[in-house]
Amino acid sequence: MLRYFETIIVPTARETPGDPPEGLLNFYWFFVRQAKGLFIALLFASLLVAIADAAIPVLMGRLVEVLTSTPKEEVFAEASGLIFGLIVLVLVIRPLVTTLQGVVLNQSIAPGVTNMVRWQSHWHVIRQNISFFQNDFAGRIGSRILEIGHTLRSSVVSIISVVWYLAALGVITSAFLAAASWWLVLPVALWTLAYIGFLILIVPQIRRGSKGIAYARSEMVGRIVDSYTNIMTVKLFARPEEEDAFVRESVDKHTARMIVQHRWLSLFSIGLAILSGLLIAGTTWVAVQLWVTGAVGIDVVAMVLPMTLQISGTSARVAQEITQISDQVGTVHEAMDTIAKPLGLTDTPAARPLVVTEGAIRFDNVSFHYGRKGGIIENLSLDIKPGERIGLVGRSGAGKSTLMNLLLRFYDIESGRITIDGQDVAHTTQASIRQHISVVTQDTSLLHRSIHDNIAYGRRSASRAEVIEAARQAHAIDFIEQLTDWNGRSGFDAHVGERGVKLSGGQRQRIAIARVILKNAPILILDEATSALDSEVEQAIQTSLEGLMQGRTVIAIAHRLSTIAAMDRLVILDKGRIVEQGTHAELLDLGGHYAGLWARQSGGFLEAEG
Repeated sequence: MLRYFETIIVPTARETPGDPPEGLLNFYWFFVRQAKGLFIALLFASLLVAIADAAIPVLMGRLVEVLTSTPKEEVFAEASGLIFGLIVLVLVIRPLVTTLQGVVLNQSIAPGVTNMVRWQSHWHVIRQNISFFQNDFAGRIGSRILEIGHTLRSSVVSIISVVWYLAALGVITSAFLAAASWWLVLPVALWTLAYIGFLILIVPQIRRGSKGIAYARSEMVGRIVDSYTNIMTVKLFARPEEEDAFVRESVDKHTARMIVQHRWLSLFSIGLAILSGLLIAGTTWVAVQLWVTGAVGIDVVAMVLPMTLQISGTSARVAQEITQISDQVGTVHEAMDTIAKPLGLTDTPAARPLVVTEGAIRFDNVSFHYGRKGGIIENLSLDIKPGERIGLVGRSGAGKSTLMNLLLRFYDIESGRITIDGQDVAHTTQASIRQHISVVTQDTSLLHRSIHDNIAYGRRSASRAEVIEAARQAHAIDFIEQLTDWNGRSGFDAHVGERGVKLSGGQRQRIAIARVILKNAPILILDEATSALDSEVEQAIQTSLEGLMQGRTVIAIAHRLSTIAAMDRLVILDKGRIVEQGTHAELLDLGGHYAGLWARQSGGFLEAEG
């Protein structure tokens, strides 16, 4: 039976059914509706538990009446059916319904819904555009994805199993009390009104506080993770005090908000204790008065006391749960701000996969300003023939990397068009564009996985032998065979650490080049591809890259002009515009911008602008 409930929801069985919507209730319903059958079952089970719990005081009250009005020798004859019914209720019926409640919650909802929410949130977020991740802490995004599964599920479960249970218990017990005397309903009704009014007064304060705490906690996590992620910079500049101050500010902010929040929680607990005492005292007093006047029997007095204690105990639990629900809703609301954002860059409905037969690239009057009024790329036009090798030259900020990001469609251009073999990249799928373009960047980042997995990321169908051959061509085989990680894995099975931190810059670069060799795409972008290599290794890699570039359209970016001087054509960018283009010799003869850059090189690099 448990196996059946455990397989009702397979968290990763489907992608997200559309974009998670904005608005808290809509956001909740987006996930709850995917498991509504389970939540309805939990609702029904909680109702059955409430009925069983309300029935116990009724049977106990009648048993007390029998015991007080029947001679001892006749008790079992008179009350055998009542005693048997109470035993069955306590030992059979209630355990069965609580088991149903527990199985639905623990076997289906807890593991299934929790990780379904996480999986679908991750599935949506990872498809956001590059700027989404550039504008936030990676640690904070990851923290929100992990927290939302637990908090969204827990808040819904608490509302059903505690708040709904209390509401059902209150209605059922009120019905039993009303059947005995309407006067008994009066103190319960007055308590209910006071209880609801108290919740209306306090809960919004707790909810606002919880939201503020969630934001402060997220900021604190982001700052701590930022320090750890950049630990080498922290150590190199020997400024732990500044990092302490950076993190301390967020910790103090979080502490201040927690202090205010817990003031409200203390007032909440005090108020509920007073209300519970008034309920018990008031209902007991009314029951005793009715018994004195003969309006009710002793069974009603015996029933009222455990009933009010049940309501009082459950209301105290609800108070605790409401504070947790408020915290959880605040966390969900804060995570929703990240997860419920529409995808910043999407394929058009009619987008088709890119088909590359030759590798011709055309930038046609392209402008792009990162949403600003001007700058970056201005009315740029450039034709790159199939198989042509182009070198992009210009100082930092000239627009070289931005131009490549536009070709890869990490951003949509603001005017003009970019085509590959005559196909507008704006009307082709993003995945297909990137499948046909290989990139080696100056800031190589590896996945925290094995060497084999990092290289095979270029082509998942690659065999082990193909991965090894790609590493050999990238001159990486020697150091790979010497690697051993902290778990004793070696060679191609060794893990590289977060972002490849266990490897040197040159080693990471060679792994990235091996990955590109394996991918074997028809268009190749080299963005400072050999910047992290020493001269001897660079020479070996350049030989490998020469072979890799054969028959492909190549765009190379380098500050060290000697590495791209042999390209078919050099394109000189300045402030987002093409100012010159031609071969190395032609541009030197021209005596213009490029010739000046070449003349001012020091050690093969471009000098900074004065």
